[in-house]
Amino acid sequence: MGIVIKQSFRNTVTTYLGFGLGAINTLFLYTNFITDEYYGLVAYILSAANIMMPLMAFGSHNTIVKFYSTFKTKNTLNSFLTLMLILPLALSIPVAVVGYLAYDAIADMLSQTNSIVRSYLWYIYITALSMAYFEVFYAWVKVQMQTVFGNFMKEVFHRVGAMTLLILIYFKAITIDVFLMGIVGVYIIRALLMMFYAFGKRLPVFRFNRIDKLSEILKYSSLIIIAGSVATIILDLDKFMINNYLEIKTVAYYSVAVFIATVIAVPQRAMHQILLPLTAQFLNNNNKEELRDLYQRSSLTLYVVSGFIFLLIVLNINELYEIIPDEYGGGLVVVFLISIAKLYDNLLGNNNAILFNSDYYRVVLLFGVILAVLAVVLNMILIPKYGINGSALATFVAILVYNTIKVYFVKLKFKMLPFSSETLKLSVLIIVMVVGFYYWDFPFNPFVNIALKSIVIGIVYGTLVYKLKLSEDIAMTMDKYLKR
Repeated sequence: MGIVIKQSFRNTVTTYLGFGLGAINTLFLYTNFITDEYYGLVAYILSAANIMMPLMAFGSHNTIVKFYSTFKTKNTLNSFLTLMLILPLALSIPVAVVGYLAYDAIADMLSQTNSIVRSYLWYIYITALSMAYFEVFYAWVKVQMQTVFGNFMKEVFHRVGAMTLLILIYFKAITIDVFLMGIVGVYIIRALLMMFYAFGKRLPVFRFNRIDKLSEILKYSSLIIIAGSVATIILDLDKFMINNYLEIKTVAYYSVAVFIATVIAVPQRAMHQILLPLTAQFLNNNNKEELRDLYQRSSLTLYVVSGFIFLLIVLNINELYEIIPDEYGGGLVVVFLISIAKLYDNLLGNNNAILFNSDYYRVVLLFGVILAVLAVVLNMILIPKYGINGSALATFVAILVYNTIKVYFVKLKFKMLPFSSETLKLSVLIIVMVVGFYYWDFPFNPFVNIALKSIVIGIVYGTLVYKLKLSEDIAMTMDKYLKR
C-alpha cells in the first residue's frame, strides 16, 4: 500500500484544493456574480458534456489501463497506444456530423422547457471532446504510476479557470457570452496541457502493426463506454433531466446541493487514480491475495476518511445554508440523500477497479444499463412530483441498488468482501456522532459555528478512530505525523 498511500495523499491534497476552489465558485461566486438562470445553463452544459464524454472517448481511457501491462514488446505496445489515440475519433466525428445535420431537431427537443439552451448545444460537444481526450492522456500516465499532475489538472485547473472568468465578469471585463466561451476554452486548454505532459513522459511512436488482441480490445472498449462511467455520470443525468421538467435555475439550486454532498467523494477520487492501475496489475498477474488485501484495506481507509467528511457536512449543513443566498437553500434533503449515497461509494474501495479490469467487465455493462434505466425511470416519476428532492431520491435508490449488486457479484466471483468487523464498528461510531452532534451548536455566527464545531468533531472522531485502531493504514499515518 506504500505507493497507494503516498500518491493518494498527494492526490487528496490537490483534490481538496480543487474542491475548496470549487466551493468558493459554487457557493459564493456563481451564486452572486451571475444570475441563477445562467448558472443553471453552465451546470447544464457541463453535465451534458460529462454524459457525452464516455461516448467520445470510446472507452480508450479504461482500455489503456486494462491492457497496457499485457503488452511485452515495444512494437506491440506502440501499436496499441496508437490505436488508443485514434479510437475516440471513431465516434466523435459521426456525432459531430449527426449534430450538424440534425441540429434543429435536437435543439427543439432539448429546449422545450428552457429556450436558452438552444444556442449553446455546440458548447456541449466541444467540452465533451476535450474531456474525453483529457482522460485518454491522463490514462497514458496512470499506467506509468504517475497520477499527481493529472489529478491536479483534473481537480484544480478548470476551477481556477472558472474562478478567473467569474472575477472578470464581476468587474465587467467580459460579457456573459464571452464567459461561457471561456468555460469551454478552459477545458480545451486543460486537454492540451495534459497531452504535452503525457507525451513528455512517453512520446508516442506511431505504429500500425497488427495487434494480436485487437478483437478483444475493441470489444472491451465498446462495452466499457457505458459501464466504465455510468456511476460517475449519474448525478449529471439528474441535472440533464431536471432541465426537461423544471426551470433551468433549479439546475443551479440542485448543483449547489450536490456539490456540497460530493465533497465526500474526494478520498475515493484521489485513491482511485492509483488503485486502478494497481488492481489491473494484480488481476493480470493473478495475484489474488494482494488483490483481497487491497480490496479490504482500501475500503476501510476510504470509509474512515469519507466518514469524517460525511460528519462535517451533515452536522454543519444548517449553518452552511445560512451563508449562501436564500433561493439556494431548498436543497437540505438533496444533501442528505446524496451524502449517504457517496459514503456507500467510498465503502466499496476498489470494487469498480476489480470489475472494470477483470474478465467480468461485460457484466458491469449490464449493471450500468440497469442503473441508467432505473435512474431515468425514477427521475421521470419523482421530479414532477417532488422537484429536486425527487431527483435526489431517484439517485439515492439507483446507487444503492447498483452498489449492492456490485458487492454481491465480486463476492460471488472472487470470494471476497470489502467489509470487516472494523466496518461495523466505524458505522456505529458515525451514527452515534450524527445523533449526538446534529442538534448541538455554538451560539455564534455561522462561520464561527462551523469552524468550532468542525474542530470538536475532528478531535472526537480522530481520537476514537485512532484509539480503537479501526484502520491500520490510518493509524500508521497518524503515528508518523504525531511523532514529527
